[in-house]
Amino acid sequence: MNKITRLALTISGISLASHANAANQVADARGNAMGNTGVASADYLTAPFYNPALATSFKGNDDFAFILPAITASSRDIDDSLTTIDDLQTAIENHDGSTLPSLDQIEEVNGYLDQLAGNQALTVTTALGFAIALPTEAVSSNLFAHGYAEIVATPKIPEDNGNILDRYNDSNVDMLAFDYIELGLSLAKKFTILEEKVSFGITPKYQKMATYARRVAVADFDLDDYDESENTENTFNLDLGAVWYKDNFRAGLVFKDLLSQEIEAKSNEVNDIYKLNTQVTIGLAYASEYFTAALDADLTKQTRFQDLDDDTQFVRVGIEGDAWGWAQLRAGYEMDLEETLANSITAGIGISPFDVVSLDIAGSYAGDNQFGTSANLAFTF
Repeated sequence: MNKITRLALTISGISLASHANAANQVADARGNAMGNTGVASADYLTAPFYNPALATSFKGNDDFAFILPAITASSRDIDDSLTTIDDLQTAIENHDGSTLPSLDQIEEVNGYLDQLAGNQALTVTTALGFAIALPTEAVSSNLFAHGYAEIVATPKIPEDNGNILDRYNDSNVDMLAFDYIELGLSLAKKFTILEEKVSFGITPKYQKMATYARRVAVADFDLDDYDESENTENTFNLDLGAVWYKDNFRAGLVFKDLLSQEIEAKSNEVNDIYKLNTQVTIGLAYASEYFTAALDADLTKQTRFQDLDDDTQFVRVGIEGDAWGWAQLRAGYEMDLEETLANSITAGIGISPFDVVSLDIAGSYAGDNQFGTSANLAFTF
């Protein structure tokens, strides 16, 4: 099992055991397959993850639904730093210190350090979620939880000054991580205003945020050790949303995390601030019985770690073909206007026999060493 996989499982276990919900990445395989769209195209069960106003988007025979813990994970290691660090650690371990290293061994170690020098940060993210929906004409409600975690590891390799031993000893990896959890209740109601159908939604929610910061020598680097320092904060927040319905067309607007938050990530060697700023996103969708198309666009940037220059602002598109409610094919595309993350292609399938049980699987690809996957199981009655 490689380190990315082990880290995803580690973070997932932490999120599942201790908390649950985040704004950065949604654990919803349907939306993930459709380019991570959902502001106007999500259904009433996944509405809290995208736009609380969509909790009113249910059919007349929908009485109750729940989604089991859905999971999504992604990794981004453009320069393949994990493999290089593994090779470097192996090269050091192969020399037991009983004899002087050969010139070839010294050059091998220095070669790996050259490969790491100037590499971009590698990131691994994962998210979990579940929801229980009670759709009614009076007020539709959805109790949900969602957990998100992200780790960023940046190699710090000094220039080659001729002393390879000193260069190796001074080579480190800076690790920053953010863990976000929320538990909330989405409430939504549909209205007719000037003969137009609209719905409004609100989500009061409890949030728990945690950051981690650590500098570790290259020889001792292991992604699983990211959580040795921790700083936590608990807070209250709100999401607000609206949707306008016109025949098969929808337009949505959502304000996620209306109360901006920030939390310091600190250790003796590494310091930064993670900003969970308010996100405003618009969405357009066409939704019919057999076909759905969606477009989401962020109107604001997400800052994330203040000193990492890792702002993101996405435009997303997605489509879905539905075979009589029994099976679905999905595809999408996601673009980061800040060019922090590479553009991503997404795709997935859904199986929903009798429109009672739904199994959704999705994947994404953004180039070498940049991929993601997600899956969830839902029941509707």
